[in-house]
Amino acid sequence: MGWPDQKLDILITGGTLLTMAAPADIIEEPVIGIRDGKILFVESNDLPSGYSPEAHEVIDASGCLVLPGLVNTHTHLPMILFRGLADDLPLMIWLNDHIFPAEERFINRDTVYTASLLAIAEMILSGTTTFCDGYFFESSVARAAIASGIRGVVSQGFIDFPSANKPDLSGHTAAAENFMQKWHKRSPLLTPALICHSSYICSPDTLRAIKAVARGHESLFLIHLAETREEVALLRERYGKKPVHHLLDLDLLDKATVAAHCIWLEEDELDLLAQSGVKVAHNPESNMKLGAGVARVPEMLRLGIEVGLGTDGCASNNNLDLFGEMGMCAKLHKVFSSDPTVMKAEKVVEMATLGGARVLGMADRIGSISPGKCADIILVNMNKPHLTPLYHPFSHLVYAASGADVLTSIIGGQVVMRNRRLLTIDLNEVMDGVRKIGAAISSWNRSSTA
Repeated sequence: MGWPDQKLDILITGGTLLTMAAPADIIEEPVIGIRDGKILFVESNDLPSGYSPEAHEVIDASGCLVLPGLVNTHTHLPMILFRGLADDLPLMIWLNDHIFPAEERFINRDTVYTASLLAIAEMILSGTTTFCDGYFFESSVARAAIASGIRGVVSQGFIDFPSANKPDLSGHTAAAENFMQKWHKRSPLLTPALICHSSYICSPDTLRAIKAVARGHESLFLIHLAETREEVALLRERYGKKPVHHLLDLDLLDKATVAAHCIWLEEDELDLLAQSGVKVAHNPESNMKLGAGVARVPEMLRLGIEVGLGTDGCASNNNLDLFGEMGMCAKLHKVFSSDPTVMKAEKVVEMATLGGARVLGMADRIGSISPGKCADIILVNMNKPHLTPLYHPFSHLVYAASGADVLTSIIGGQVVMRNRRLLTIDLNEVMDGVRKIGAAISSWNRSSTA
């Protein structure tokens, strides 16, 4: 029984609902009630008994697909500052000769905040309602997320640059502890976590220390894993081990570890990931652009490994549109396996929604449209030439739609974009701020490469 004297915050009616609560669960002409940031009910055609048709906001979804907001499981949001700065280069040259020097000179609390706002705007505009980020000055990313009303896992980054000295573990540990304590329960939309860049840049001691802090706070631990052949060769030379065996010996493998990329892994390593419960963030567009390789995602899924989609940073993608990532994921694995039946559209949409939520340990809250879950919902306008006619909604989302087709985005029961207009971010002001930073980067880049 509802409460007739209490209006719903939002009532969504009409359209076609893809709940993602069960495979291919489709409801025509749904009626969705939202109050206090949660989904109260999901019905077909009619309101449940006891609820008034009046609400503070009624959203007519006619002509739209209604589905859970997309979950981006791997980002470096501030790297939007370096979009297009150093393209068409091998990963190690791109990273060591261009990105690391640019980060050292231009990354600070203020630039990270401004860049993160623009990245968040891009994500909301393209249907992402939850992101998982890892970078430096991550408190600035957290502040940008709170200001914009997006849901996010914010992960403070750790890295050991080449040095004659051993890394300062006490400094690393203190920074990790401070970050976790600072953002613990600071906002219902934010989840703090920790990330070590990789096992070829971070020492074993650093990896153990940061994972220990993450375990102490029961938080996620993120790491790039087996992204390139060069990384695998370096680890074999340095430690005499395969990448996953190296992490196993350091006691880093468990269900709270999220590994990004996971391209150059052998059978026994995939088995170890499955046995330990490690989750995988798959970044097909970034992997392709950097020529890194193709992750064995169909095999991972067969082994029961949870896999979500990520865009990676804009310096290696160069966008944050998960619709593009869905299409690329499906087609890449079809051509790589010479099998058009792998990575079916329904599965790819699941990876971008409920699958991504599972990777981030948030499937009890987000990823599907069900009573009791957080109201993270997007409306995709299907009244477009490139989406007409419509036979199979999942196929259109993967093979025909783009982020620009997202009409409305709701996060935690708050409408953050209505009819393609952002409501929590002054987009022109943020773009102007990033342009000014970009002008300084461009001037430096010209002088440093002259």
